[in-house]
Amino acid sequence: MTSTKKYLSEPLVTDNFTADPSAHVFEGKIYIYPSHDIDAGVPEKDDGSHFDMRDYHVYSMDSVGGPVTDHGVVLDIKDIPWAGRQLWAPDAAHKNGKYYLYFPVKDKEDVFRIGVATSNSPAGPFKPEPEPIANSYSIDPAVFTDTDGTSYMYLGGIWGGQLQRWSTGTYQAEDKYPADDQPALMPKVARMSADMLSFEGPLKDVQLLDENGKPLLSGDNERRFFEAAWVHKYNGKYYFSYSTGDTHNIAYAIGDSPVGPFTYKGVILNPVEGWTNHHSVVEHNGKWYLFYHDTQRSGKTHLRNIKVTELQHNPDGTIQTITAQTEGA
Repeated sequence: MTSTKKYLSEPLVTDNFTADPSAHVFEGKIYIYPSHDIDAGVPEKDDGSHFDMRDYHVYSMDSVGGPVTDHGVVLDIKDIPWAGRQLWAPDAAHKNGKYYLYFPVKDKEDVFRIGVATSNSPAGPFKPEPEPIANSYSIDPAVFTDTDGTSYMYLGGIWGGQLQRWSTGTYQAEDKYPADDQPALMPKVARMSADMLSFEGPLKDVQLLDENGKPLLSGDNERRFFEAAWVHKYNGKYYFSYSTGDTHNIAYAIGDSPVGPFTYKGVILNPVEGWTNHHSVVEHNGKWYLFYHDTQRSGKTHLRNIKVTELQHNPDGTIQTITAQTEGA
């Protein structure tokens, strides 16, 4: 008897490979800002060189389940003066009547920085600033704007995301990780300036704690941060969710402040098909949704497709774990 996979959701986009979907509600619609996967012919390596993306598309939908509109290429690597290679997972924000696209890309020295591009429309196109955000580094920018109007950027990713090279405060070319019994490398957060183009103050650690109030340890691969930070607010609490990387969970922690500390609570999304797991959480028309990706269309870890499913908060504020695929007979 052959085993076949059963998928909870179908791909939202079938004519491009898309991943890392950052979803937002702008002007009443859901806009999705994903990576645009291509087959660049680069061999698979732990540093993620085979993820060699070169532009971004923006997608929108009036409602989940409705048609998806492709707004075309909104930013190309060749238009970013300081960029070298690898346009990885972006995010977007809206403030001051403008839209901001935040993106990680390696500079010409092969060091990941965070750039920003602006537009008058959530659908782009976006015009990049001439330099990366000062004092930015690593990958996976995620911008959360609180109900008081203050915006924060969260970022970081280990292994290919280079976070482990910044432990001294300056870039070191060799990888250094804490011992397994030491606190794990933590994601970073900075408050955004009023114009959304720079940081107000330095990047600081986001503390992710266990049930005893102790930092998650480097060897706790099932729970510690790897990449893909995201923050949403529900019933006055702040939810910090992220990928555990080599154990492939989307995990989450809850706190009372947008800058933490956050206490680990569980798994939002079990491992999906493919090595990576990367998500966003958004509310639309009174329902919460999880956007994620897998490799249903290609079976290749670097050629992914974005998906969406409903997300449920329990009465106690915890989140029901989602299993996106099962093995069927």
